[in-house]
Amino acid sequence: MTEKTRVLIVDDHPMVSEGIRSVLETYDDIEVAATLTNGQEAIDQVSGLAPDVVLLDLNMPQVNGLSATEIILERRPETRILILSMHDSAEYISIALSHGARGYVLKDVPTDEIKQAIDAVMGGETYLCTGAEAALAPRTTDGREPLTTREQTILLELAQGRSNKEVAVNLDISVRTVETHRKNIKRKLGISTTAGLTRYAMEHGVLQGTGI
Repeated sequence: MTEKTRVLIVDDHPMVSEGIRSVLETYDDIEVAATLTNGQEAIDQVSGLAPDVVLLDLNMPQVNGLSATEIILERRPETRILILSMHDSAEYISIALSHGARGYVLKDVPTDEIKQAIDAVMGGETYLCTGAEAALAPRTTDGREPLTTREQTILLELAQGRSNKEVAVNLDISVRTVETHRKNIKRKLGISTTAGLTRYAMEHGVLQGTGI
């Protein structure tokens, strides 16, 4: 007998989580371990519930999906995190993946695609639904993946010589988020140094109007 995949569903909208649960329970190879309503509950119970896959919403009270992803993976590294969200921006998707999520599925996908995503991450793959793939698709003529608006803002801050901590204070975000954006900016631009980022910003007019 094939061992069932244990799935934990974490979403602060009961109708969403119960709807997903009712669909997943129709599959013989899926066992829904529980449905929880926020990231803190998931963190507190993940060890006891021992899920193979966690379906995790991003925007939740107490602890959001990104923070929950990091802590869950610290406590149970073998867990596969599958983000289930209504946000289809490249920024959300790339940050979720950089925090350790193994897949990203938009809430408007057919419910059977959630099963496909679970199977994919259980098979060691990264799964992006069609909408998420489209959001990450390059849109620039030179073949580079475009920077998001927030990444452009952070590039400007970094190019003016500010530290990650200073950028975090200025933009009211965490230092870890700045580090994640910085890594994504370097990857997208193919630049490995801060000096290179500054040179890129000057050559592409990012610093125009800043007095530099």
